[in-house]
This record gives sequence, C-alpha cells and structure tokens, in this order.
Amino acid sequence: MTTPVLFNRRHFLARSTLGLGALAFGQLLGDAVHAGGAPGSSILTPHFKPRAKRVIFLFQSGGPSQLELLDYKPGLRVHFDQDLPDSIRMGQRITGMVTGQARLPVAPSKHTFSQCGQNGRWIGDLLPHTQKIADELCVINSMNTEAINHDPAITFIQTGSQQPGRPCLGSWVDYGLGSESENLPSFVVLISVPATGTGDQGLLSRLWGSGFLPSRHQGIKLRNGSESVLYLNDPVGLDRAGRRQWLDTLATLNTAELQKAHDPEIATRITQYEMAYRMQTSMPDLMNVSGEPESTYTLYGESARQPGSYAANCLLARRLAERGVRFVQLYHRGWDHHGNLPERIGVLSRDVDQASAALVSDLKQRGLLDDTLVIWGGEFGRTVYSQGTLTQDNYGRDHHGRAFSIWLAGGGVKPGLTYGRTDDFSFNIAESPVHIHDLQATILHCLGFDHERLTYRFQGRQYRLTDVHGKVVKDIVERS
Repeated sequence: MTTPVLFNRRHFLARSTLGLGALAFGQLLGDAVHAGGAPGSSILTPHFKPRAKRVIFLFQSGGPSQLELLDYKPGLRVHFDQDLPDSIRMGQRITGMVTGQARLPVAPSKHTFSQCGQNGRWIGDLLPHTQKIADELCVINSMNTEAINHDPAITFIQTGSQQPGRPCLGSWVDYGLGSESENLPSFVVLISVPATGTGDQGLLSRLWGSGFLPSRHQGIKLRNGSESVLYLNDPVGLDRAGRRQWLDTLATLNTAELQKAHDPEIATRITQYEMAYRMQTSMPDLMNVSGEPESTYTLYGESARQPGSYAANCLLARRLAERGVRFVQLYHRGWDHHGNLPERIGVLSRDVDQASAALVSDLKQRGLLDDTLVIWGGEFGRTVYSQGTLTQDNYGRDHHGRAFSIWLAGGGVKPGLTYGRTDDFSFNIAESPVHIHDLQATILHCLGFDHERLTYRFQGRQYRLTDVHGKVVKDIVERS
C-alpha cells in the first residue's frame, strides 16, 4: 500500500513554482537584474539627480533641550518661576512624570547664547565649536512629533512609525541605493555613551533593523571592544584558505536549497557570508587609526583616541564615508535630563560639540561634504517648564515633542539657514512646522528619491518610510 503524500501550506509555498515564495524570489531576481545584478549594487534607480550620496545621522538619544542649545529665548527671563500660561499650553497633554506637580513653573535657560556666522544666528555657548561652523548649518527650530515617550519617539524618527516592525531609515536608504563598497556593509551603526558613563535610555537593535525588507538591508553594529564585529574572525585552526573552501562548500549547499525553496533569505545568507569574508580584511584597515596624523586629533579632540567615545565614532564615520558606506547611524546616549539639567547638559555638550563640528569640517576639507548629508538631533526636545524643584541654578525639563530643534549640513541642504520659529516659550510652533515625516521625505529627496515612490509591497499593500504623510521641505533644499 502506498502512503499518501500530504501537503500543508508550508509545503505548498516552499515547493510550488507558483507559490508566494517563488514569486518573491522572482521579484528579488528581477530587481537585481534590473540593477545590474551584482551583490551590493543598487537595487533601484534614483527618481532624479541626487545631491547626496550618503548620510551620517548623529542621533542624540534622550532628547536634547533646544532651549539650551539652538532655540534662543531671552525673553523667558522675565517669566522665571511663573506658571506656564494656559494660552500657551492650550490643554495639550503632558507626560505622567509631571502630572503630580502642583505647578508647571517656567525655567529660563541658565546658559547663554551668542550670534554666530555671517547671518548672526543664535547658537548656545555650550556649543562653541558648533558656533564656528554656523555658516555650514541649516538649523530647523520647528521640528515636531506626536510621540511623547522615548521608545515610540525614537522608533518614529528612525522608522516612520511609533509601532515596532517597520524598516529603519538606514535600511530604506540601503534598499534604494545599495552600496558603493564591495568590502563593507552599506549601513553601519555606532553607539557611544556620555563621559559620565551613564547611558539613560536603552537602544534596541530593531532601531537599525530591516523590518519587512530583506534582512541584508539591516544595519551592522560595530562594537567598541577588540572584536568590532562578532563572529567575524576565523576560529582557531582555520586558515584563510580553509575558510575559502568552507564558504565555497556552504555556498553550494545554500544554492541547492535556494533552487528548491525559492526563499530570498537564502540568497541573503549567501551574499552576507561573502561580505563577512571580505570584511575580514577591510575591517582591520577601517578600525586601525594609527595612520591618522596628529592634526586629526587636534581637530576631533583627544577623546577621539579612546575607542567607543563619541569623538572616536565621529572619526570612524568619516572613515566609513570615505570607503563608500551609504548610511552611518551614530547614537550618543544620555540626553534625558529630567533633573540637574544645567550640569548634565554641559557634560553631553562637551562630549559631542567638538567632534560634531570636526566631522563637518573634515568632510568639507576632503571634498565629501557636498554629497554627504549630516544630521544632528534627537527624538524630541524638552519643556520650558521645570520638572521637579526650580531654583536659579538648577532645574529639570520633561519630554516635549511639540517643538524642538535639529541641524543639518551638506548633502544638498542650504547652509547658513535658520528655518521655522517657535512661540516665546518654545512650546508651540509659530512658523513653518516640520514634521518627522517631512524630515524623512527631505532626506530621501536629497538622495534622489521621491518618498511617495520608494515603496515595498508587504502584506498586500505598498509601504513607505513616510507612511501616508510627509512633504519635502523645499525651502531648505538647494536647487540642482
């Protein structure tokens, strides 16, 4: 008696040439052929001539206070310790961390500002090196987000959604442009902590994940220890020739399974093994900064000699940009200043000020700034009212997404521009609001993509980074 063969849905999708797996694999192959087919090559063609080829996002995790750094409000001094006017708050929600306070007293910044650059823009004196590059910066003082707490806010600015599961910005850029380098990933992540050693809010790996995009588009995190990428080194007893033979055998097995299962992730596995093999020689060269001249450390600061510091990561970001990496995501943690803000923001500002300015200057002197878009900012800003006890010398600030500040440089944005304006309390936007989706749309525009057309079909619909919102902020973009 012959035993009947039973097919379930998994068998059907894996084996049938008309299954969804086969269709997905066919689409993957079609994209590769359309783009030239080489692993790591661009999958899509830009919709118009790009101004930027790469992005370096200096993400200040925790929410830097715009009131101390980029949004000058000298008029607040006369409102010290007065209640935030109802006409300003307008019943807008606040976090649970201050709902128990009897009052919301206005806390003017203890720190001073200076006018900088040819246009005399105001930048906080906590950022003296940033003040020197004022003419290179496009400062946006009218950023806004719906998210009110860290995880949804960081997820939102990174992925376009407050809910986890979507591809991050770096993955979308990799999906659209592919890599300029054969020996390094297209999307690299660096993480640093403040000099005090306290990192505040955690960072989850899904923030640089590819979501529903193929996994080859996820970010590769570089570690600060002796092994910059886990499991990259050969095990003891396996030499270079042995590794090559092992990979060739593995590729043969994976290719056979790919022809049977039509699973695009198997194709990803094959290409990623090959990338890891090439990275065995490219990573030591990248991480070896011994050839950098003393002038580099004069520019970036002495902390650039310390692996894992913000300055060292900014230097690595420049080295990655030189080697063709499309997207560098640098996270610096510690900006969540609910208390003791005047002292703590001084530490964070010293951490990032010189190296951020150095990166922009370094890229410019190497001829890379014109086609590298540098972004500096966090997931939201801080409130004008004090969290906790307010004194002349000390106060804290709660989360504030209604209005906050970032800056951009290079890559097709207008230098020396201050865009958008908040009210006298830096609480609401008074002119030219820029939503998170508007910022994302503008970044993609600088890279040559129409954000409404850079899409990926998943679960029956076309998804995009900006969901169903967003518009390019054309006033800050240079014309081609």
